[in-house]
Amino acid sequence: MTPYELIQSKRDGRALPAAELTELLQGYARGAVPDYQMAALCMAVFFRGLSPDELRAWTLAMLRSGDALDLSGIQGPAVDKHSTGGVGDKVSLVLAPLVAACGVRVPMISGRGLGHTGGTLDKLSALPGLRTDLSLAEMRDVVAETGLCFAGQTESLAPADRRLYALRDVTATVDSIPLIASSILSKKLAEDLDGLVLDVKVGSGAFMKRREDARALARTLVDLARALGCPAVAWLTDMDAPLGRTVGNALELEEAVEVLRGRGPADVRELTLALGAEMLCLAGVAEDAAAAGPVLEAALGEGRALDRLRAVVRRQGGDPDALERPLPAAPERTDLPAHADGVVAGIDTEALGRAAVLLGAGRLRAEDRIDPGVGFTLLRRRGESVRQGEPLLAVHHRPGADLDEVLARIRGAYRLAAEAGPPPPLMLERLEAGR
Repeated sequence: MTPYELIQSKRDGRALPAAELTELLQGYARGAVPDYQMAALCMAVFFRGLSPDELRAWTLAMLRSGDALDLSGIQGPAVDKHSTGGVGDKVSLVLAPLVAACGVRVPMISGRGLGHTGGTLDKLSALPGLRTDLSLAEMRDVVAETGLCFAGQTESLAPADRRLYALRDVTATVDSIPLIASSILSKKLAEDLDGLVLDVKVGSGAFMKRREDARALARTLVDLARALGCPAVAWLTDMDAPLGRTVGNALELEEAVEVLRGRGPADVRELTLALGAEMLCLAGVAEDAAAAGPVLEAALGEGRALDRLRAVVRRQGGDPDALERPLPAAPERTDLPAHADGVVAGIDTEALGRAAVLLGAGRLRAEDRIDPGVGFTLLRRRGESVRQGEPLLAVHHRPGADLDEVLARIRGAYRLAAEAGPPPPLMLERLEAGR
């Protein structure tokens, strides 16, 4: 079938043959299929969806469009985690060294932030000298020596996904569940994994605002991963409030280090331990979450997890001693006072994330530069009381920064009430293949 016939067939609701679909996607990765035809097919998929067989063929074609990480010969199982993105989500910075300290290899290929959500690689860029632009051979060497790595997607890893994501971003086809699932798994399964844990965010600060949409994505991910031979578990987690008390790259990295020292915000610690337990179970290190808990707690309490972070920072060209000092910070602080007495009943988390982008902590376009030192410290979080005039949030910024719109967005994001009900649980729902 020609690309035209494939587009027409999907437009009309017919299934696409796996071999033809594979040839089309691999041709697109080589530049043999033009963007306009691929954009038309993505729009057809957006409206018509993909069957499980089509989705499996689509994902495999993207996975096989380039090279993959080879961890054979490195002792120990390999398990990774993926988050669909949130505000203040610094969990990967804690989770990867923690799980590696428990004997599991964690080849973490991460992304940079785009839109209102932050990216793991941006947070790490607050460390002077740290390299995340590793080749696949370098990733393998770093994992062999330290048990983990933090790296970005290479030019040769799932290149069809790299091209397709950029195309979807400008053709209004990003929020298609089959296209999201194939994009995530084509990269993650190129890591030579034995298991994958998925953190699917839901709420005002997530891409999936509704629980039923987040559940549908999680279900698609775990079933597709199993069909492709990788055991996976997904958790729906609350993103109706930022994670932790900081938003911004250096601020979040410092908070992650605090958790590795056994301190830090309770919600970041809770989510890290829950996802870490799942990773240990998939790796066969622990029989169940109850058995995994003490293993993870010991790695934190004994300092082994922090030692792993120091080791991978050193191996990737950074200065591990910088983790013991205050990181580069914006020199000025402006507090936002509460307009009335009350309790923080809710926070529009996406609005807060977009305010951080305006401040310079995130990017609206892929080429935008990040300022690692700017961001927010939440002085009052959901469920906490405040008196009129007391600060709700501290803005860390550069001299001369125009804060009017930033402060207006933050002010509009906070909702105060006379009282607030109990917050929802952080861990909302667990899904695995077949259940």
